[in-house]
Amino acid sequence: MRIDKYLKNSRIIKRRTVAKEACEQGRITVNGKVAKPGLEVKVGDEIFIQFGNGSLKVEVAALTESCRKEDAAAMYNVIE
Repeated sequence: MRIDKYLKNSRIIKRRTVAKEACEQGRITVNGKVAKPGLEVKVGDEIFIQFGNGSLKVEVAALTESCRKEDAAAMYNVIE
């Protein structure tokens, strides 16, 4: 699954266009490498997201094409 779609489906980032822009600006890394919007993520990958003045590090737990809002948190585990 593409990183921008994963971030939207897991509801870490609300909109796919915002996730795409964050990737293009170099604010998202996967396994220590800067991620482009089309990068394929797999279960077990570590994603680091740099927000305005904060950051979030998560591990991919599941890849689901579509899920309900209540189930979205099960798609990742927060590391930091």
